[in-house]
Amino acid sequence: MKTARHPAHREPLRSILIPISHRRPALPSSTTPGNALGLAPVSLLHSTGRGLKIALMIGLALLVALLSPPARAQGDLPVPQPRLPIVELTAGMHLIRAELAEEPGTRARGLMMREKLGNNEGMLFVFPEKAGHCFWMRNTLIALSIAFLDDDGTIVNIADMNPRSEQSHCPARPIRFALEMERGWFATRGLAAGMKLSAPRVFRIQPRQ
Repeated sequence: MKTARHPAHREPLRSILIPISHRRPALPSSTTPGNALGLAPVSLLHSTGRGLKIALMIGLALLVALLSPPARAQGDLPVPQPRLPIVELTAGMHLIRAELAEEPGTRARGLMMREKLGNNEGMLFVFPEKAGHCFWMRNTLIALSIAFLDDDGTIVNIADMNPRSEQSHCPARPIRFALEMERGWFATRGLAAGMKLSAPRVFRIQPRQ
């Protein structure tokens, strides 16, 4: 009697497994599905691109710095201004030849970077209005004395000023005129507050209204 086979004894089905030699190789951990050919990952390419951009920017900045003219170092000094028109003043028997600084630019530069003054030479500052005009000695190489003057030429007060100092020297009251001379010039000639300088061409100038 032929007996029926139990399902467990059926002929086994053909294996559906793919032979190992035909399987697709596993992707390396550094390779993404979209880069199965073994090329560098996209993230690495982006990182490299950013690095190249940064390197190019640094190189360009260095090139510009090399080709640009050198910047003035901090503290570079200005050049002396050209000599200004001369006005003559008298103090008793003494004749003064003073450069006339009556514009904002010439007043601001004054005697900066001058290395010397001639005998009885100085600079007269003329302002458009009476005020407490103060002076300092930035970039000024010569020791100076300054006489602050009333509208009629009377000396209000005199101050001695040290070279390159940024200390302020101010008039005792509002003035329009100030005369800078080599330091000690007024004292050695016996000139002091209350004495008068004469210069009809200068002291007849009226303040601006």
